[in-house]
Amino acid sequence: MRETIKICAVILILFTIKIASNHHPHQAETKQISCQQKDYPVYPATLDTVPDIPSPYTTAEGTEVILAALENNQFAVVPVTVENGSPLVYSYRIKNMLGKDYQLSVDKGDFPTLAQTGQHSEQELDQKDRITGFPVDMITYIGRPDRFSYAGFMAEDEDIISVLTGDNRMVKNLALTHPQTAKPLFHVWNLILEEMERGKWGRFWTHVPYFFYNGHKVYIKAEGTKGWQLSIFQDEIKGNIDIEVRRELEPEEKDYLAARYAHLTPEQMTTLTEKLSKINFSEMAPYYIMRYGFYEGHTSYRTDPIAISFVFGLKSLEEIDKAFQGRLYQTLLKHFTKEH
Repeated sequence: MRETIKICAVILILFTIKIASNHHPHQAETKQISCQQKDYPVYPATLDTVPDIPSPYTTAEGTEVILAALENNQFAVVPVTVENGSPLVYSYRIKNMLGKDYQLSVDKGDFPTLAQTGQHSEQELDQKDRITGFPVDMITYIGRPDRFSYAGFMAEDEDIISVLTGDNRMVKNLALTHPQTAKPLFHVWNLILEEMERGKWGRFWTHVPYFFYNGHKVYIKAEGTKGWQLSIFQDEIKGNIDIEVRRELEPEEKDYLAARYAHLTPEQMTTLTEKLSKINFSEMAPYYIMRYGFYEGHTSYRTDPIAISFVFGLKSLEEIDKAFQGRLYQTLLKHFTKEH
């Protein structure tokens, strides 16, 4: 759990509560979807068997859905469209203000190439001395452990530019873009938001034990935290939910790793498997990735692009391994220092 450190009289942070009318309106509620000339009811309607549709799936109208398993052994087609919606505001005095917020927003003022192509320009990153109007040195300082949070947003030997650069190279190696890696995390968050809207949320979230994604079962756990985590970019992005997603390795994937990484010790193989197949994050992560290409550095809250690609089936294990020349173990553990 990421615990926020309260900072007094260090930095004045001004947060503007966005008015819902300034956002794109939430999509009209979808009652059913069509796939392969068949109609399926949409959550909160439930089904006794898994419907024969892809997950994720986008309808002709642009509605994005995933198939979720419910705790009562039923299944549901859940709308999880990535879109700009009503504000996402955490406040003890403002109720019912948990919305999607700006899910499609990219910081084009600071990163025009990111906005145009979905990937950073390293030249732009090298020349960057401010992000969201604040010095990069200050963002690095408050992003390290024991400042804005105990866990931190990057390791002590990392800085904000080295992390943005390192992850941008990873995403390029995977032949992906930052919006593509953000999307499955947004789908997870929007699934949770859908449950909240239906009143199926306590501090511990257990109503959906797993969902289907690109042919895999992805298991999910989530719980609320005390208070909320502020953003190192001093924007409106905040965090209040600890989320864990994981998936089991298929037998052929286990065989592949055993053969390809036979030189690893049992402890190293366990570390490699866990780094590949499990992600701990907060709802800040998809907004950070979409807006800044920021996956957090090597902390317990890192949303590694390799892990995203594996857990959500964006790439096969063999494709991922080839992209990093058979050095997955080293790649997953190495910090993004300036010399990286």
